[in-house]
Amino acid sequence: MRTVRFPCRDVPALGQGTWYLGDAPDRRDEEIAALRLGLDLGMTLVDTAEMYGDGAAEELVGQAIAGRREEVFLVSKVLPAHADRRGTVAACEASLRRLGTDVLDLYLLHWRGRHPLAETVAGFADLMSAGKIRSWGVSNLDVDDMTELAELPGGEAVSADQVLYNLTRRGIEGDLLPWCRRSGVAVMAYSPIEQGRLLRYEPLRAVARELGATPAQVALAWLLEQDVAAIPRTGRPEHVRDNRAAADLRLPEDVLALLDEAFPPPGGPVPLEVL
Repeated sequence: MRTVRFPCRDVPALGQGTWYLGDAPDRRDEEIAALRLGLDLGMTLVDTAEMYGDGAAEELVGQAIAGRREEVFLVSKVLPAHADRRGTVAACEASLRRLGTDVLDLYLLHWRGRHPLAETVAGFADLMSAGKIRSWGVSNLDVDDMTELAELPGGEAVSADQVLYNLTRRGIEGDLLPWCRRSGVAVMAYSPIEQGRLLRYEPLRAVARELGATPAQVALAWLLEQDVAAIPRTGRPEHVRDNRAAADLRLPEDVLALLDEAFPPPGGPVPLEVL
């Protein structure tokens, strides 16, 4: 599988998201089975957050990865309301308890809030010193925020920006994605198939038919061609297998050109979109 370079190691570019997982008790066993199958298939980047189900997703992930922690590149996020120096540490410790582990591979600020970025960075530094996180980053920060962050004391250690990016949301290609590439900051794409809405676009469906693939597989394969990590979310094992097949799908240049025509890249800088 393609990989994405993070400071502590290379990580599989196709991972697993957990937004909305853990919300339905009657689906818990199936969702755990889906996450474990993803690990079996090499999708060992697992992304979660304290916000998801008020910790329910983290508890679900903890159960799914029990006994397999060393296989997983584990990511979680702190809510902006908690992201002062002491609050960041406390939130991380609570996430670690729910996840049943003593360290996160990557800890992200979920989005920018009222607390100064310098406070959050100080909290991340405390967690790094204590061995509770191996790296840190942010989510939903645009290029101006990233520039400000990188200029703070310790801010140069930012390792990732998780953002909304897919065929219909290509705005980051105008300025944020180039900035991250120049700065050695990994990009993680959430909602890579636009929460399913992307699958209704006929140009994508036509390309998928031509390739003998599904629209979701083409959309995911396109993202992997951009050298970013993608974290599709599914709680169904059959969908996990479909997603994994996208990592083996290579898109020819003529197909990439067709997708560019159907889903044009931005002509210049575009404000970051969020969901």
